[in-house]
Amino acid sequence: MASEILFTQNTAEVVQKFLSQYSQALVIVDENTQIHCLPLIGSLFSPDAVICIPSGEENKHLGTCEVLWSAMTDKALDRKAVVFNLGGGVIGDMGGFAAATYKRGIDFIQIPTTLLSQVDASVGGKLGVDFKGFKNHIGVFQEPKAVIIDTTFLKTLPKSEIRSGYAEIIKHSLIADAAQWKELLNITDVNEHDWVHLTQHSVALKDRITKVDPTEKGLRKILNFGHTIGHAIETFYLNQPGKRLLHGEAIAIGMICEAYLSEMKGFLSSSDLVSIEKYILSIFGKVQIDSSALSDIVELTHQDKKNEHGKVLYSLLQSIGQANFNIPITKEETLSAIQYYVQLN
Repeated sequence: MASEILFTQNTAEVVQKFLSQYSQALVIVDENTQIHCLPLIGSLFSPDAVICIPSGEENKHLGTCEVLWSAMTDKALDRKAVVFNLGGGVIGDMGGFAAATYKRGIDFIQIPTTLLSQVDASVGGKLGVDFKGFKNHIGVFQEPKAVIIDTTFLKTLPKSEIRSGYAEIIKHSLIADAAQWKELLNITDVNEHDWVHLTQHSVALKDRITKVDPTEKGLRKILNFGHTIGHAIETFYLNQPGKRLLHGEAIAIGMICEAYLSEMKGFLSSSDLVSIEKYILSIFGKVQIDSSALSDIVELTHQDKKNEHGKVLYSLLQSIGQANFNIPITKEETLSAIQYYVQLN
């Protein structure tokens, strides 16, 4: 069953309506959303119903899920209970996974508080945790009962988090809306933007695609444009203090690399490739990737979840506003794409 997606400027009012439908409720936060976001709905929950877990991708693992499952068990949540996930993609993915597997599944409601989670992670029912250094390696497809999107939460974010989320908005336009891409080219300062329109646009686009292909057997794969190389880069730097990249920062690199592959394969025009790389670099700047890291990053693409029968399968651009999927790319081609990014000024 598809999720109910609700846009609001009054999250507490919407949460209150859902609470009356359930026997018990928990709200999962991290130390940041506990301070900055929970006050908007905290009066609806007793202190005992708030579970705080540590923030950050490095804590998105089965050990933290055990903490959540233990809390649910200690509080004797039954199968008519509900979990509210108040946070970014880490909390949404992990809190949803914990709820979806507790007693074979209880309802959960996503309340995304970052731009990235509002336009991408909270929609489509992908849940999971990282395992042995690989992103979202263990997980399930399970739709939340609802997604409550309130752009008021974005005012609590640092500039880097806003920019990270913007990468997914760029991606959505590149794969499915050429007219929107042209509009984005007029945005030069993402920190001075009103996000209501772009958030609704991206959510509608992703929701439409995931409803057609909920378990990523075909069309939904186009949402992974930029992610084969982007996830590999993000994973490589995940355990290197001082060099970690936010998800959107890594995906921005991945989109340039995979736009290059799109042009190399004869799908994308050279002028469109230049337009994409110039705009992304103007927003995200250039990340210095050590030459010694390139072979390791290439190897990490072989853990991508789209791969089949030993082949690394990419989602590439057919043109701006249109994407394809299941395009096999060799190690040598992947290496050349990353080298292309490295040599950009």
